[in-house]
Amino acid sequence: MSASRPGTAGRSIRWRCGHNLSDVAGLVLAWGGALAGRLRPDARHTYGWQRASILAAFLNALLLLVAMGSLAWEAIGRLGTPEATEGWTIIAVASVGIAVNTATALLFMRGRKGDLNIRGAFLHMAADALVSLGVVLGGALYLWQGWAWIDPVMSLAIAVVIVAGTWDLFRQSLHMLFDGVPDQVDLARVRQRLLGLPGVADVHDLHVWAMGTSQTALTAHLVLSGAGADSDAVLEAAEHALHEHFEIRHVTLQVESAAYARHCALRTGAGCS
Repeated sequence: MSASRPGTAGRSIRWRCGHNLSDVAGLVLAWGGALAGRLRPDARHTYGWQRASILAAFLNALLLLVAMGSLAWEAIGRLGTPEATEGWTIIAVASVGIAVNTATALLFMRGRKGDLNIRGAFLHMAADALVSLGVVLGGALYLWQGWAWIDPVMSLAIAVVIVAGTWDLFRQSLHMLFDGVPDQVDLARVRQRLLGLPGVADVHDLHVWAMGTSQTALTAHLVLSGAGADSDAVLEAAEHALHEHFEIRHVTLQVESAAYARHCALRTGAGCS
């Protein structure tokens, strides 16, 4: 087995420390976004600061992609000039990383499916645990076979896996930042559900967007089918349907007669149908 070159383990440990700082930043972003989302609305911010959780998820995804780009760049450099590593030192440091990051990721596991911000924090911790696992496996294989190239190869493989897992978080959070319809909401089904309500003849100016990573908002104009339609009953049925079938809790509806709807300024505007 080749002799270790001075500084190789130190460089890996320094990279691990730098990556751990990005983990701290990821946790601060997630917690900061969650805390900001709980601030009460006021006259200047009538929706409050709920969108901070979307921004935190986006920045967490961006931070992960940058970290994996850095890992891949460093691994490609080491592939060109393979170096021996101090296997046991690297294994010891990475093993601590596995334990700490796995334990932290488990704290976020339960809420990751219902909240994009929590999912970002979970992915950040899980990704670092996976990187540490790759380092341990690479160090073990190096000690066993003396393969100086195994560590950068493992790093590249893990970077690809993590980027693939993070891309959806990046895409969803960016989409939501620009008021895109959340992935879990089918806008066509929402329209059909509203059109199917007794007393509703048409729906226009329908908009659905994310106020934060855990709350969806909807606005729409409902055109009543006749003068005898009960607007209160229509509103109650619409809100119940949106809550039950789509988990949309922040609902703002305008009820219109057919005569008014023909002249509604928003009926033929941008985004209306």
